[in-house]
Amino acid sequence: MDNESFTTLFDNGKHKFIFLGSERKSEESIPTNQYLIVHNDEGVLLDPGGVHVFPRVLASVVEFIDLGKIKHVFYSHQDPDVSSGITLWDSVLETKFYISKLWERFLPHFGVFEKSRMVLIEDSGGKIKFKDGAELQIIPAHFLHSTGNFNLYDPTSKILFSGDIGVSVFPEGKDTVFVEGFSEHIKYIEGFHKRYMVSNKVCKKWVDIVKKLDVEQMVPQHGAIYKKPEYKEFLNWFESLKCGTDLIDEIYKVGAK
Repeated sequence: MDNESFTTLFDNGKHKFIFLGSERKSEESIPTNQYLIVHNDEGVLLDPGGVHVFPRVLASVVEFIDLGKIKHVFYSHQDPDVSSGITLWDSVLETKFYISKLWERFLPHFGVFEKSRMVLIEDSGGKIKFKDGAELQIIPAHFLHSTGNFNLYDPTSKILFSGDIGVSVFPEGKDTVFVEGFSEHIKYIEGFHKRYMVSNKVCKKWVDIVKKLDVEQMVPQHGAIYKKPEYKEFLNWFESLKCGTDLIDEIYKVGAK
């Protein structure tokens, strides 16, 4: 995608869900996607990324909203490509940062010592509330792949931010903004999900949860965005996927000398 343009995924005049773009820093790196929700005059940043993407993401955000109006920053999990830029965002925003309670003790390793603006998410999930009463739903997605892992569902746009669930890993030059035919897309997602997701039991649990949501688009932290038809196909594929500990003998055999 190596794409510094923006894609507005939803806009009803009061509420916007914006894909801020993605970039690949080297042939070996995996591009990361960043998203911004703007509700009236309040902003929410989703997985704003690591240190090296901070200048681009910052420049993108101010195209849509003043930094002083960013009221919430949501982190799906603790991986460096998600959250290693947290101290930079903390230095330019007066906001609340949402992260799993499991990662509180690791925050000093990112340079965060003042925790008064950290909102620690309980395992059961929670909500992010706007001033007018509208809400975003924090959905548990533990062990997919992180032990303390969450998705964010926006009922207004009907968009599910899925973090590392649904991630696609494209060869250089093959990136697309949207999934273009799920059956052809499987080759870009299968290897990642088989290795990073913990087990089929957890996949099924997550599918049972999100099937209850009215989802028009699923937006992952890497790779292409799923529109409704491809999202439904992904759920069917994911709930039957053998992965992680289901493949433990195969994984250890491959690693054996």
